[in-house]
Amino acid sequence: MSCSASQAVISDPSSIDIATTASTKITLDSVTDLIAESSSVAGHAMYGPMIENDAVVFGFLMLILGFVFWSSNSKVSAFKTFYKVVPMLLMCYFLPSLLTLFNVVNPEESKLYYVASRFFLPASLILFTLSIDLPGIFRLGPKALIMFLTGTAGVVIGGPLAILIVGTFNPELVGGDTWRGLSTVAGSWIGGGANQVAMRTINLPDTGPDSYNSLFSVMVAVDVLVAEFWMVFLLIGVGKAKQIDKFFGADASSIDELQQKMEKFSKGAERIPTTTDLVVLCALIFGGTGMCHLFAEIVAPVLDDMSKTHLWIGYMSLGSKFFWLIVSSTTLGLLFSFTKLRNYEGVGAMKFGTLFIFILVAVIGMNMDLRAIVEYPGYFLVGLIWMGIHVVLMFSMAWLIKAPYFFLAVGSKANIGGAASAPVVAGAFHPSLAPVGVLLATLGYALGTYCAYVCGLLMQAAAG
Repeated sequence: MSCSASQAVISDPSSIDIATTASTKITLDSVTDLIAESSSVAGHAMYGPMIENDAVVFGFLMLILGFVFWSSNSKVSAFKTFYKVVPMLLMCYFLPSLLTLFNVVNPEESKLYYVASRFFLPASLILFTLSIDLPGIFRLGPKALIMFLTGTAGVVIGGPLAILIVGTFNPELVGGDTWRGLSTVAGSWIGGGANQVAMRTINLPDTGPDSYNSLFSVMVAVDVLVAEFWMVFLLIGVGKAKQIDKFFGADASSIDELQQKMEKFSKGAERIPTTTDLVVLCALIFGGTGMCHLFAEIVAPVLDDMSKTHLWIGYMSLGSKFFWLIVSSTTLGLLFSFTKLRNYEGVGAMKFGTLFIFILVAVIGMNMDLRAIVEYPGYFLVGLIWMGIHVVLMFSMAWLIKAPYFFLAVGSKANIGGAASAPVVAGAFHPSLAPVGVLLATLGYALGTYCAYVCGLLMQAAAG
């Protein structure tokens, strides 16, 4: 789309013509609808995807993951050279996105995101926290929390500053209802999908113009693609963490100590699993996930009704079933860690958790539509400036308090990526560190909607 066309989208939102699904009642639990709408494109409206069977689509995703893992651990020199430059995790996002780009699959018609986010994600959170050394994480000190809150502040102030900057040379682009759409990005970048849908309910309600649906679809593309663009650099930085820590003057000994302690426990508990071990582990994983779903089904509707008279409940996403699913699964894993159940780490609990997370990563990658970058360059410019402010603030604070790069990377992704990405980034340093990302991401869900609401008000003021 040309620059003038981008301006037309802002000045007259009703002129947007994008294939979208029929308007449905939006609840805080409808993250699946969020992803489906974000992937709508005109090409899919005209031509159906080559593959519509989710079983076949899932098979393709697993083949992609299998190839990436095999090639990244291959002794072939070409692969070794390639993965020195390109992070393996990035390929797990990028290759599935090609299936959407070339219309092999249509994420709008797939239920895989629902399955991955409602089953594999909570199951992985239970597994990641099953053997967690909670006292050891507390001994990491306040710097991890400071970096997380700095990331939140970077999103809250970055949005209005990006609008002010772009407004100096293209006021039409950031005028009108743009702040409403950007507030949903803020919800995602501070918390996660539940917070994003909460902000949509507040600022882009179904009772508004039909163009709200189209605006929201574009903003989800901005959210995913800009966030993953930043993730590329975070993952590249993992391989240079020692040099970055030296630049910051940071002491990463507490992180190394936690990593060594977790590794020692894993090796000490490691054993060849029997069929009984695996069945009991699956009972803990999926039985626990089922109980967390039941808990969310009971608690969320009660709080959702209360939010009509107590607005702060809605702002903190406490009426979201997805929010309580994430919180309860993390809490259940923490409770398991204080019992003998933590010894199931020895039969591969962390490995199963990592597998589930990578399945989610592949599904998220499939939902990225790279064509949106060309179609809406103006929105992506705003998003990149916004992310740039977040990054500058994170590096400045890390230098000021001499925080290790691990805290910077995980603190940022606990905001920007939530529970789906923070454990992945933490695990990129070492799998035993993934629980740190889980705990910080859970805090992001609690703060996401409230902080995004404040950010939305600031962006509205900045837009004039």
